[in-house]
Amino acid sequence: MKLNEIIEKLQLQVLVGRDRLDTEVTGGYTSDLLSDVMANSKARNLWITLQTHENIVAVAKLRDLAAIIIINNRQPDEAALQRAKDEQVTILVSGESAFNITGKLYGLIGF
Repeated sequence: MKLNEIIEKLQLQVLVGRDRLDTEVTGGYTSDLLSDVMANSKARNLWITLQTHENIVAVAKLRDLAAIIIINNRQPDEAALQRAKDEQVTILVSGESAFNITGKLYGLIGF
């Protein structure tokens, strides 16, 4: 499923990366531990997290993730937004909890 379809169906807010919304999503990974995401996520996964600092961008870039979904309407700091723009990493925001957004995502594409 394409990222733009997921954004529409889950009503996600796009903060950075509008030019990359045609990315094909291969799966999802939910974790707040950066080392866990580095070890276990797969290329073009959606990463669901509550983390908002700029290090999330480095992890997403390293793992070639489709996008980062930040939960609970948390907002990344300016450094994270700027780094995401520079590194071409898509950042999305959801008002949902990690549990809810993960379940909904699974229901959409059943990784």
